[in-house]
Amino acid sequence: MRPLFLLLLVYSSSGSALPTANFAVNASVVNGCVISGTNTAVFGTLDFGTQPGVGSATANAAYVQSSSIVLACTPGTALSMRIDGGSNYTNTRNLKLAGNTNLVAYSLYTNAAHTTAIPVGQDMALTLSNANNITLPVYGQLQLSGVNRAGNYSDTLTVTLSW
Repeated sequence: MRPLFLLLLVYSSSGSALPTANFAVNASVVNGCVISGTNTAVFGTLDFGTQPGVGSATANAAYVQSSSIVLACTPGTALSMRIDGGSNYTNTRNLKLAGNTNLVAYSLYTNAAHTTAIPVGQDMALTLSNANNITLPVYGQLQLSGVNRAGNYSDTLTVTLSW
């Protein structure tokens, strides 16, 4: 067997430069939102607490977002919220006694003063004070009148966010 030799020649022309060219680098960032957390199926609760079963009473509650939920949008994103009538809707949203047909009506609002109602199934524009940590502005008012059967009343609402 004969040995193999390789000869490498490099040619350099002094005074010559390689041609140069530019290329563009671009990105487009669009408005958007993200919902993340450990249980994004349950956003939070609206708890009216314990109320008397006899007489008339008004109870107010503020929505408490689950601490495991993070809702954030890019700054300038137009975010809207729609809430359905719930599981026990007739002509109003209702809490229903477990295992029974007894109902107690309640209403939803976007402010604690209960002046801006959240209509059933209609988009409402939200004003974002902190786009990196959004809490849904939901306040409830429960109106008890007369005699109500004792027990746990509940409802399940579906919220739809769009941007």
